[in-house]
Amino acid sequence: MQKAWRIFKRVFLFLLIFQFIYIFFCKWINPPVTITQLVSFVKGYGLKRDYVRYDQMSPNIKLAVMASEDQLFPEHDGFDMKAIEKAIKYNEKHPNRTRGASTISQQVAKNVFLWQGGGFFRKGLEVYFTFMIEKIWSKQRILEMYLNIAETGKGIFGVQAASKAYFNKDAKNLTASEAAKIAASLPNPKMYTVKPISRKVQNRYDDIMRQMNNLQGDADIKALIK
Repeated sequence: MQKAWRIFKRVFLFLLIFQFIYIFFCKWINPPVTITQLVSFVKGYGLKRDYVRYDQMSPNIKLAVMASEDQLFPEHDGFDMKAIEKAIKYNEKHPNRTRGASTISQQVAKNVFLWQGGGFFRKGLEVYFTFMIEKIWSKQRILEMYLNIAETGKGIFGVQAASKAYFNKDAKNLTASEAAKIAASLPNPKMYTVKPISRKVQNRYDDIMRQMNNLQGDADIKALIK
């Protein structure tokens, strides 16, 4: 029993040190691969990705994902408490339908360090990693990582791969309309298809374009997307 306990403590200590090192590693270097990407490959969807620097991404796509996924991203510390409260109330009233309230920071924590799916254990780890990247990385780095690793189609990860697949151009040249269509696919990229454009993407597209127009004058957002 004592030997098993010593082994457990050593493994725990190794994992504790490793995760600190990996968080700092990803502050400057993109992850070699993520669990979500590996699962996509194993399931036969393939793995198309092309990491690009922040300055190689159009301001339109930066604005579009914030308009779509997290309009308070420049201001919060990783968690949108009002959105969480609304989601809890909604889910209590609609037990057969669930609404999420994940910020971009939470999605990065999940996509880089964890796996898809729910459960209290995974959500607890997500809270921890969200807290850590908000403390160690910059907002620009979090958004850059999100734009490089978010799933944007079957086996397609990141805005550069999506831009090439759907519009045959680099991400730095995406128009506002093209960026909004990619952002519209993010909630469920396997079902919300950009090409051919699905009804779900088309329905979300108009709202995202409207929110982009509303947000583009915000000083904090303008500073982040330039």
